Amino acid sequence: MKTTHVMLGGLLAAMMMLGGCASKTVSQSEHSGFLSSYDGLTKTQTASGNTVMRWVDPNFNVANYDKVIFQPVSFYPTPLPSDRLSQETLNDLLNYTNTRLSGALSKRLQLASPNSGARTLVFRGAITGVGAATQGLKPYEVIPVALLVAGAMTAAGKRDQNTELYLEGELVDSATGQPVLRVVRKGMGKTLSNDKQAVTADDLRSVIDDLTQDVLSFK
Repeated sequence: MKTTHVMLGGLLAAMMMLGGCASKTVSQSEHSGFLSSYDGLTKTQTASGNTVMRWVDPNFNVANYDKVIFQPVSFYPTPLPSDRLSQETLNDLLNYTNTRLSGALSKRLQLASPNSGARTLVFRGAITGVGAATQGLKPYEVIPVALLVAGAMTAAGKRDQNTELYLEGELVDSATGQPVLRVVRKGMGKTLSNDKQAVTADDLRSVIDDLTQDVLSFK
């Protein structure tokens, strides 16, 4: 009887594990602390079809601005490279993000230097996590702010993994110093074949491309 209960418990646990799926939005526990505030964030569908957490000042109108000060995207906090996430990959990912994002913003507003006067926005943003979550399972270790690559192995064996990129950003009115927009988003990149395969910048470029499209399409 005891053996039957143990087997039943193990079966139920396995079914719960197999039933899990990766969330497409960032939970409150995954906020990095980079933004000035996380109040008021709500789920929003973007032009690229992604679901993000976003807050927009009700009085914000991009037509009231001519220029934007682009503060280069950084990692927050500073990541430590690993066997699956090399320093080269981190550098390539950051460079690609800054190139694509600054290019998109420059098509909407004139890029400006600090102290550019009125009608100017300031953009500040960060990559707050890079990870890989096993498909169809609840990751046992996902801590985006520490940039840990997570994997899960069960009796079912190794499974494909989704690469994930976490980003946070905000626009600030340079005259008032007050934020007018905040966004927290998680994007899914390419699929890895197992929990040993290294994550590359190419695996996550599509996430940045989607972000660029959303910047160009934002009303």
